[in-house]
Amino acid sequence: MISVKVSNLTKRFGNVVALRQLDLTIEPGELFFLLGPSGCGKTTLLRSLAGFYIPEEGTIHFSQEDVTKLPPHRRNTGMMFQSYALWPHMSVAENVAFGLEERKVPKAEIRERVGAALESVKMGAYADRRPNQLSGGQQQRVALARALVIRPRCLLLDEPLSNLDARLRLEMRGEIRRVCKEFNLTTVYVTHDQKEALSIADRMAVLDGGKILQVGAPREIYRRPIDRVVANFIGETNFIEGELVSTQGVSGVVDTPLGRFVGVLTRIGGEPPRKGTKVTLSIRPESLHLDTHTIGEENRITCSVGQATYLGEVAQYEVSANGTPLKVFELNPRHMLSTGRTGVVATVDPEDVAILSA
Repeated sequence: MISVKVSNLTKRFGNVVALRQLDLTIEPGELFFLLGPSGCGKTTLLRSLAGFYIPEEGTIHFSQEDVTKLPPHRRNTGMMFQSYALWPHMSVAENVAFGLEERKVPKAEIRERVGAALESVKMGAYADRRPNQLSGGQQQRVALARALVIRPRCLLLDEPLSNLDARLRLEMRGEIRRVCKEFNLTTVYVTHDQKEALSIADRMAVLDGGKILQVGAPREIYRRPIDRVVANFIGETNFIEGELVSTQGVSGVVDTPLGRFVGVLTRIGGEPPRKGTKVTLSIRPESLHLDTHTIGEENRITCSVGQATYLGEVAQYEVSANGTPLKVFELNPRHMLSTGRTGVVATVDPEDVAILSA
């Protein structure tokens, strides 16, 4: 296992700055995700780790070794592309063996390692088939075996599940995590799928404009986003503008056009925010609870029900409060509130109210 350390990394393409003085440390054996919208720099960072791009500034270290200017074949990383990039004229076993043959590994060892790699991804019975005889999920497993068989120091995955249907994506999430942990691999995984990252990552980084906005565990980033960009990218949320009334520790009281809220300050450090500071509340739709009555004046919103959608395990409501549209998700709904109903109250626990800078 190795650590990966990126320091002050800058990469340009002409006048476009793809990565801006980026700093990041990935721990040995960690399954680390890079997320962000298209053009945020996540694939550029992955390809820089692989050696396909050489940065104009900064360094990349694999543990103590500076690999910033090493060519890809000397970094010993396993790269799995979005398209899988399997050779159509080769069998499954030949595809997996290709990297070992390029490294002049003895034939007997190649057979042993190819067999072990295919068994690890449950494709041992398909060694003689061609890629066009496999399903999308099976091709994905072959591409993963090809990346593993060279025994890489670091595994790099570029949106490996994007070409699969929803059912196969769910299945392969667990498989990828199992394989990475079984082989004790330091893994960097690029995706734009938030659910994919939340479900299997050890930690993740959210990028935008070539910069890292926030790094943390999935639960931390989902529940405690550092700003509006992160909160909006990681799942759905409701934003409510307000003014900070008071703070105590990490808690804050905020007055908004919809009422007064108690919540958690998500960016702590430096001078504490002052009374009167403009802030934004981020409240996830599943954190709001609908009822026709409640006690207390804080963390409650009186609203009317707009569109109501039943999806089996969840009911999705679009509600309106004082002209502000909000989303509410009710898990395991037993009864549906009717469209047009007024006087409905939505409540939220203070722990589920994230107070962000405006």
